[in-house]
Amino acid sequence: MFKLAENQTRVKTELLAGITTFFTMVYIVVVNPVILSDAGVPFEQVFMATIIATVLGTLWMALFANYPIAIAPGMGLNAYFAYSVVGGGQNISYETAFAAVFVAGILFVILSLTPFREKLIDAIPDNLKHGITAGIGLFIAFIGLRLTKIITAHPTNLVGLGDLHAPSAVLTLIGLAVTLILMVLRVNGALFFGMIITGVIAYFTGQLSFKEGWVAIPSLPEGLMITNPITAFGDVIQHSLYAVVFSFILVTIFDTTGTMIGVANQAGLMKNGKMPRVRQALLSDSIGTAVGAMFGTSPTTAYIESSSGVAAGGRTGLTSLTIAVLFLLSAFFGPLVSAVSGLSAITAPALIIVGSLMMGSIAKIRWNDLDEAFPAFMTILAMPLTSSIATGIAIGFISYPLLKIFKGKWREVHPLVYVFAVLFFIQLAFLPH
Repeated sequence: MFKLAENQTRVKTELLAGITTFFTMVYIVVVNPVILSDAGVPFEQVFMATIIATVLGTLWMALFANYPIAIAPGMGLNAYFAYSVVGGGQNISYETAFAAVFVAGILFVILSLTPFREKLIDAIPDNLKHGITAGIGLFIAFIGLRLTKIITAHPTNLVGLGDLHAPSAVLTLIGLAVTLILMVLRVNGALFFGMIITGVIAYFTGQLSFKEGWVAIPSLPEGLMITNPITAFGDVIQHSLYAVVFSFILVTIFDTTGTMIGVANQAGLMKNGKMPRVRQALLSDSIGTAVGAMFGTSPTTAYIESSSGVAAGGRTGLTSLTIAVLFLLSAFFGPLVSAVSGLSAITAPALIIVGSLMMGSIAKIRWNDLDEAFPAFMTILAMPLTSSIATGIAIGFISYPLLKIFKGKWREVHPLVYVFAVLFFIQLAFLPH
């Protein structure tokens, strides 16, 4: 079913890859409820909604697209939901905001059923695709360093070196060293075994504990947030949430598109610069977004942490199926998941190493042609500096056609690139982001 032989992989490799991705991204089931609870949504509601949206989106990716890519509520989009839409001083309740997410999800499904998103992926210039992959690599390495406080905020330089004597920094550096040694020795599942060894060290040094136990009964205290689709559309019209819906759609389209290109490139799954079965893959996040909003979570997107599973050998939907099953099980192991995902030093080494692997795409950029190289460079630079994949892509999309026009090569640019250059300019200049 998953064409393992054709993709030169095995069941054991795929399972290990799925487990690796799960542990690098499972923090979302804790972090997402924490962020959305600031908007007034009950923690337990978002915890379960996050798992439901993740399981559904990732299962679709596994069974219909056969890619090792996980879908879950996006970081950044949840903060935009909580602090700009609900907390933006416009007296919008979280129920109304979920209506906007639902409408965005439905429109997203419609877009995904048309050739539009497929054509968009084909329209992105190759050098920008390589820039997106490298930018994501820098971004997730930066996330790993920042979460463990190896890199911290600095009053003058914005960022600086943290306290390397801090327990989290020491544990991260030990985990990084162990994982790198395993990878250099070509141990199968090195990223996963690195996390296991780091977790054991954390437990025996008192940094990892299970005071809340292991198991808890999942619940949805408020039931379904969206019960009537017509009412949801009515709420969007009544509160004029068009800019909010547009922002959700635009950011999610490019977050997912960028991540899929990056991960597929890394896994060697692109065929002549194109993604096979791309429409089925793109449907996964749009369905996850619509259903997630019904239960109470912000829009879903493809997860950059999927690249850690690819680095561990994941090549097919069996990796995604493993991730979905583990997320389903995590609904009953809330305290255990919370304890492990709460200690970022366990997963940070995998993110840093995967970041270095994804940076290899830089070699494929045509650095001698400034009109090709500079937009790719800005894409790479903007992702970690703005903490947004979509913003990096936006800057690349705006600068690429501008340089081509002034060089007299405007005919080489796909019309969709011009359309999105204008849309991105409007979004960055005039809309909240």
